[in-house]
Amino acid sequence: MGRARAPQTSRSAALHPGAWWLWALGLATAASRTTNPLLLGLLVGVAGYVVAARRTDAPWARSYGAFLKLGLLVLGIRLVFAVVLGSPIPGTHTIVTLPEVPLPDWARGVRIGGRVTAEGLVFALYDGLKLATLLICVGAANALANPARLLKSLPGALYEAGVAIVVAMTFAPNLVADVARLRAARRLRGRPDRGAKALLQVGLPVLEGALERSVALAAAMDARGYGRTAQVPPAVRHTTTALTLGGLLGVCAGTYGLLAEQGAGYGLPVLLAGLVAAMGGLWLGGRRSVRSRYRPDRWGARAWLVSGSGVAVAGLMIWAGSYAAQPLHPPAVPLTAPGLPLWPAASVLLGLLPAFVAPAPVRGARPSGRHSPPGGEPGPYSHPHPHPHPHSHSHSQEAGQ
Repeated sequence: MGRARAPQTSRSAALHPGAWWLWALGLATAASRTTNPLLLGLLVGVAGYVVAARRTDAPWARSYGAFLKLGLLVLGIRLVFAVVLGSPIPGTHTIVTLPEVPLPDWARGVRIGGRVTAEGLVFALYDGLKLATLLICVGAANALANPARLLKSLPGALYEAGVAIVVAMTFAPNLVADVARLRAARRLRGRPDRGAKALLQVGLPVLEGALERSVALAAAMDARGYGRTAQVPPAVRHTTTALTLGGLLGVCAGTYGLLAEQGAGYGLPVLLAGLVAAMGGLWLGGRRSVRSRYRPDRWGARAWLVSGSGVAVAGLMIWAGSYAAQPLHPPAVPLTAPGLPLWPAASVLLGLLPAFVAPAPVRGARPSGRHSPPGGEPGPYSHPHPHPHPHSHSHSQEAGQ
């Protein structure tokens, strides 16, 4: 009995997936407010430590490594562009002078080749490292949040978009799982699983398999009536659409204002107004849904602490930009070593809180029921208590006779 209840206990103690996304988005917002490589490296270290301490053995938990490699690829591409296409930052320390390709007059301002300076490379390094940190923070959310449970937690007004959302949310985890499966199959057949040639041979089957599995899940959702709505008065429907659309536009405008350097003054009020309008629209839209929710995920004290730590990191980093703009954005000209500002670094360390307050993952737990999917917990559409076929016992007796 205790063995069969273990997955249910771990499921009830699991953290709400929305808390992980709020925590990761808070770290990403903090990364967008600085180009200091020491602070960006500290953010990457905080995200990596929390992922290593609290991720499970599920397939989507392996996506963090893929996002880490993607961030390094983006950083390398940014440096290559700075070398080949030049940099707008003037510099005096010349590293190498490449042959410059002459361009016509209509391409004035663009050059290929020429002088490569240390200041231009440092500026490209800071810029590429910021984008790589944003990708790594998003990868941390993908590795920690269960996409199926996140989809189940969507408000009722968003059920109609759930079929498209599930394809987007499950594509990356399925992609990582298919890569591991095909690489293991190639190793068993004695074929190389590393290098550019192996990547080209595996790439198309991986993309096809991941997309096929995501679309199959979306088709299963549609066949089971996911997104079915009830009849509501036209006034309520139009009000819901106006509030939801206007609120989402306000959230986008406010988020852009917070991420931009010049829009910090109006970004927060517009973001709060958009959130209030969107929440009102989602609440009204929930009346249209006739779908019941089995064992909903609870937003408890741990979820508040995890999400609050990410929001606190973002808020403190935005506030630090008003009095410590120079340490957050070290200049590339003149060429100086960046310093580590004390209080912004201490605020980043608040992001380590989920590693201590979030429930510890149960690794290797599997349910005893043979109808449960792999992963240690029932799927979003599986019956909680699967029953055997009513004639299975008689069939087994006949087979025994």
